Amino acid sequence: MQTTRYQVTPLDPNAHVFEVRCTVDDPDPAGQRFRLPTWIPGSYLIREFARQFVHVRAEAAGRAIPIAKEAKDVWRAAPGEGPLTVVAKVYAFDLSVRTAYLDRTRAYFNGPSVFLSPEGRESAPCTVELIPPSGDDFRDWRVATTLESDGAPPHAFGRYRAANYDDLIDHPVEMSDFALASFAAGGVRHEIAVTGRQQADLERLARDLARVCQWQIDLFGNAPQSRPPFDRYLFQITAVGDGYGGLEHRSSTSLVCRRDELPMRGRSEIDDGYLNLLGLASHEYFHSWNVKRIKPAAFMPYDLTREGYTRQLWAFEGATSYYDDLALVRSGVIDDARYLELLGRAITQVLRTPGRHVQSVGDSSFDAWIKFYRQDENSPNVVVSYYAKGSLVAAALDLTLRKRGRATLDDVLRALWERYGRAGVGVPEGAIDAIVAEIAGDDMRDFFARFVHGTDDPPLAELLDSFGVDFHVRAAVNAADRGGKPSTAPPPTCWLGAKVAKDLTLQNVFTGSPAERAGLAANDVLVAVDGVRASADLLDKLATTRSAGEHVGVHAFRRDELIVVDVELAGAPLDTCWLTMREEPSGDAARLRQHWLHG
Repeated sequence: MQTTRYQVTPLDPNAHVFEVRCTVDDPDPAGQRFRLPTWIPGSYLIREFARQFVHVRAEAAGRAIPIAKEAKDVWRAAPGEGPLTVVAKVYAFDLSVRTAYLDRTRAYFNGPSVFLSPEGRESAPCTVELIPPSGDDFRDWRVATTLESDGAPPHAFGRYRAANYDDLIDHPVEMSDFALASFAAGGVRHEIAVTGRQQADLERLARDLARVCQWQIDLFGNAPQSRPPFDRYLFQITAVGDGYGGLEHRSSTSLVCRRDELPMRGRSEIDDGYLNLLGLASHEYFHSWNVKRIKPAAFMPYDLTREGYTRQLWAFEGATSYYDDLALVRSGVIDDARYLELLGRAITQVLRTPGRHVQSVGDSSFDAWIKFYRQDENSPNVVVSYYAKGSLVAAALDLTLRKRGRATLDDVLRALWERYGRAGVGVPEGAIDAIVAEIAGDDMRDFFARFVHGTDDPPLAELLDSFGVDFHVRAAVNAADRGGKPSTAPPPTCWLGAKVAKDLTLQNVFTGSPAERAGLAANDVLVAVDGVRASADLLDKLATTRSAGEHVGVHAFRRDELIVVDVELAGAPLDTCWLTMREEPSGDAARLRQHWLHG
């Protein structure tokens, strides 16, 4: 089968338009069809990338060829012979890690959002020529990608190649005047390309990531100084004023962070911002095994034209969310107390989600396509995150296995890697439950029935007690309280039961709360409380100066109509967690804690 040839040009940075060409030397004589994916692996939502295709035309031997759209994501060129080229203009102005972006500062794209796939040629080898934008303003631009060079010098524009279409779309491309750092882990070169204005200590970032990456490589390799399943790796980081996100690929990841989350020069401490970035990078790197290679059977192969349903995302995303921070402490980047702070925050996030009692993490995985990625004002009441609660289920599973003394979650992951990931075989539904039971040598059906397929909270307080860790809960002192630490602020004595935005709009009204019982609803705008103009400060003081059972009168606008309700306040929920290490744990608890946090 002949090679499919692509060419990508940042055609008009001011208008945010790429020109993307796809050439087929031997098109289908009955009329070649071209299809665009509707979603991108790792982000489970139908995104309709075709909506950003501004114009599509076809040509052969210098002549225009008729081409018609047959479906939302399918075009068919008229029958003909010889090389056929389809030329698409693609609008690119999404700063996330999922699609494409172009302006005068940078160009970036993910393959599914720009590369048409000639039907029937998905397994054909591909080349892609990256063309620089014209003009002196772009003379310092370079290329950061893990596409294999087909003549292009390192970090340069030119020609690259991929084994097939699936390979082609799994190597995002960054074109800009990025800063570059590198390190070695597992005997493999890792690069960090940072785009955006920043004054970061990239050498420090490289040192910290080297420790985290080597620990993860060794985890799956089950030996010190193991090698990863790729020959090189790239962290693409876009630094912005305010943003957060990441997406995994087979030998790279794209990350968006706030520029103040990058490590500052001359500083040695790890503040919360830098910790967020390290956790994000750790999460996406862990996906190099758990998701990119160990993946649900429903994704083998990916069908990017429609949803791929699985109830296992809690294990792929949730377990990864458990290990992303655990990798920081096990690699020595943070200490035990800082890790317990992060775990306390994770527990707090889940405790504040009423939907955890409505939806299981198995169902959350299955319904990711219509619920998790399409949240509305009622979502906290009926949806649970397979990331957040999934991480707690994974933690509970690990602690349960360790407490029984027969295995760990590390062993389960390595078994999944050897049986499925390394073999290139998808994980069937139910296989994880079976592997856990096999490795544990025990019946684990009750665990999975209650915490994966049911809506019970995993018994972390009880489990952590056996590891010499004490579990505490309190009420949140204000909207900025993320948990993870004790508080010296006056404890709240009552609760309205709604999440309030800075402009005093009710973003969410929680199930069974005083606000819901009084008749307040999401999108109502608070005007006054007991006849006094509402403000964030007034609401904070209300929580500490009034008591459960007291009534307050609330004026609010619903759309353009004023409503007046009587709210009977309730006691503030104990939904904020922090964890502490027992100073003198028993011998068994000390041993379990040491092995858990340090391997």
